[in-house]
Amino acid sequence: MAANMKAVKLRIKSVQSTMQITKAMELVASSKLRKAKERAERCHPYFEELYSTLKKIANGNTDFSSVFTKESKSEKICYLVIAGDRGLAGGYNSNLFKCMEADSKGTEYCVLPIGKKSVDYFTRKKAEIITTEFSEIAPISVGDCFEIANLLCSEFKKGSFGKVKLVYTEFVSMLSQVPHSVAVLPLTDLQDKDDAEPVRELILYEPSSTEVFDTIVPEYLAGVIYGGVCDSLASEQAARRTAMESATSNAEEMIDTLNLHYNRARQASITQEITEIVGGAEGI
Repeated sequence: MAANMKAVKLRIKSVQSTMQITKAMELVASSKLRKAKERAERCHPYFEELYSTLKKIANGNTDFSSVFTKESKSEKICYLVIAGDRGLAGGYNSNLFKCMEADSKGTEYCVLPIGKKSVDYFTRKKAEIITTEFSEIAPISVGDCFEIANLLCSEFKKGSFGKVKLVYTEFVSMLSQVPHSVAVLPLTDLQDKDDAEPVRELILYEPSSTEVFDTIVPEYLAGVIYGGVCDSLASEQAARRTAMESATSNAEEMIDTLNLHYNRARQASITQEITEIVGGAEGI
């Protein structure tokens, strides 16, 4: 009985230590989440305005022709996969990879991974990786996003792949983070002559609308990537906060259950001792 009580007591201490860690991680994730959420909200207007400008140029010029709006002969797809740097975030990383695998099933593809988990995952799968330079998502800046965008645009022009897709996790709310696979190149959906409003003013582009458009596309792509990074960071922290909150709650329930078992064992031990004392007294 004493050995059983000792084992339960050690188990309670172990769970309490784990609960302290999960509670601390929950508080850290909550602190980081506020900053990540604000960062994601600030970058959305930039992307929306840039996308609107690209659409006006593509729809407002009848002689418009750009390599970024033409379907490529190559069927190869380049996936830009944004995952986390660490685990302990519930199904955040695994759900993202499931989304990517479902989208890429039966197709030839290469990968530009962002985040340690993304690099590790595709290294294990022995997938074709363009670069592992951006193996951590936390320090990714706007400048890094421009560097990634220029690299992708350069390879797209060379015909290394015919399509670019961004795989990231959209931050919907504190309790909902949804993985998405979004096509970002070529920009075939921008040229919509039938539904476009007639151009009221003649806009002249120097040296030409095509060259201006080709110059803006990397800016657009960098904005999309940065938006995906910000959303993914916010989603990761929200998922980790939820997971650690759940772990802390489970630990509290486990401690209550173990305390109940310990008290029952202690009560049984005391009852047994009293019974032995009474029995001995009656024998005397």
